[in-house]
Amino acid sequence: MSKINRKKDQSGDWNKEDIEEIKEEGVASEEKKTDGEQPEENKTPDSKEKKEDPVLQAEQKLKETEDRLLRLRAEYDNFRKRSQKEKDSMFADGAISVVAAILPVMDNLERALSAAQQSPESGEEGLRKGIEMTHQQFRDILEKLGVTVIKTSGEAFDPALHNAVMHIEDEEVGENIIVEEFQKGYLYKDKVVRHAMVKVAN
Repeated sequence: MSKINRKKDQSGDWNKEDIEEIKEEGVASEEKKTDGEQPEENKTPDSKEKKEDPVLQAEQKLKETEDRLLRLRAEYDNFRKRSQKEKDSMFADGAISVVAAILPVMDNLERALSAAQQSPESGEEGLRKGIEMTHQQFRDILEKLGVTVIKTSGEAFDPALHNAVMHIEDEEVGENIIVEEFQKGYLYKDKVVRHAMVKVAN
């Protein structure tokens, strides 16, 4: 039995003090109820709702994408630097190999000059033989390196291989035939190092 009912049972009637006490109890009960319930608009979103916020998700994805791009850029820069370093190293190694291969030619030229100076009476003939031997040695070295001479005299003119600096008319020679070579041309494998300078007929 509630306190209100007990008061009524004791006297069978209501007095002023009982009525005031009942009012105070009712107000306290309403305040307690109000404090226990928070209005819907005042509720703050929980952590799960914050994580599901599309704006926050977009910002997070943007940040991750920027991080990936920065890492890729750094990796590309490192790759480019390594590639350039390797390229420079390969070029240097190739140049050293070529220089080492032709140094014997220089040695033989110096020997030939030295012999000509020591024996003036036979120096001319010795110098000629020394130059011939050195020339042949140089050609052999070039062939080992993959360098060959471009064919000219009697060959058909080819603008990819030859540079015509003079033309003549000659009925005894076919059209566009090379009749004279002014300067040798060279190929490195299938690439032109220097075009041959030639005279072409007709």
